Amino acid sequence: MTKKVAVILDNLFEDVEYTSPVEAIQEAGHEVTVIGKEAGQSVKGKKENTEVKIEKAIGDVNAADYDALLIPGGFSPDQLRGDEEGRFGKFAKEFMTADKPVFAICHGPQVLIDTDELKGRTVTSYLSVRKDLENAGAEVVDQSVVVDNNLITSRTPDDLPDFNKEIVNSLQ
Repeated sequence: MTKKVAVILDNLFEDVEYTSPVEAIQEAGHEVTVIGKEAGQSVKGKKENTEVKIEKAIGDVNAADYDALLIPGGFSPDQLRGDEEGRFGKFAKEFMTADKPVFAICHGPQVLIDTDELKGRTVTSYLSVRKDLENAGAEVVDQSVVVDNNLITSRTPDDLPDFNKEIVNSLQ
């Protein structure tokens, strides 16, 4: 069965942390919708200037319409957290509380701090985010990929093969 995966994205995302999981998701037969601050806007990756068009604005979507959430890293998660109304954190929280799959790599787990749903969860991330995740109540481990029920986290682009494999497995 085809699943609908929401991707939240802003400028300066880590290019391959968007392109690689999205390719894996689409190759497995699932749909991807890119959600950002403003529909129609283009955002660019930080290394390769990959240009991605925002398909839907965060104010126009409902988490109930999606089966899973992908949060790529780079500087995008920090910018998403800068949303004055906290809409991206609220959106992610709906996936966490509904026990829907959430995939976050590198700096992506930063958005999950705003969900208040990390207490007692085991995660991994980029080194500079780990203390913030611990402060949010998560147990942080240094592994290529961590699967904690519906939450799948990874550290860096080097971990993408493991991350993508677990993403595709969770969508079956």
